[in-house]
Amino acid sequence: MHPKHRFQYCPGCGKAPIPFHEENGCFLCDNCGFQFFINAAAAVAAIILDEENRILFTRRAKPPAADTLDLPGGFADINESAENALKREIKEELDLELSRIDYFTSQPNHYTYNGLTYYTLDLAYICRVDNFDNLKARDDIKGCEFLKAHEVKMEKIGLDSIKQIITNYKYLY
Repeated sequence: MHPKHRFQYCPGCGKAPIPFHEENGCFLCDNCGFQFFINAAAAVAAIILDEENRILFTRRAKPPAADTLDLPGGFADINESAENALKREIKEELDLELSRIDYFTSQPNHYTYNGLTYYTLDLAYICRVDNFDNLKARDDIKGCEFLKAHEVKMEKIGLDSIKQIITNYKYLY
C-alpha cells in the first residue's frame, strides 16, 4: 500500500488530511506548510562470484518474496556508506568477508513490508571473497547456492530489481 493511503495526519500540526502531491512525491500540509518527501531508501546487493564465476544466490526466509532466490544484501543504515552496508550485510547473512567490491548498476524497486510500500534504490556490486570456508546462511536467509548466470531461472527470483540486475549481468557477461 502506498504511503499516501496510510498517512492521514500532519506530523507538524496534527491536522487532517495531509494531501499527497504526486507530481513531486511529497506530503504538504495545507494548514502549517509541513512538507515530507517520499524518497528512495538505499539498499545494496552483492553479485558474489566464486572461482568458476558462478553467482552466489540466497533464498529469502521472510516476506516479501519468501522462499525465492535473491542476491545477498540489504538496507543501508543511516550514516552508512553503501560499501560499508554491503560488507556488514554479507557478514551478517553469510559470515563472509568481501575482498573486492566493484560497483555494477542500480535499479529502483518497490518493497512492500507489513502492508506498506517502501521505495528503494538497489545498488548492485560485483564482489569477490578470498575463501568460502565460513559460508553459512544466517539472519534472514534460509539457504544459498551457486549458479552460473545462464542457469538462473528468472521466475525463481522474487524481487523485480534483482531480476533486472541479473538480466543486466547476463547481457554484459
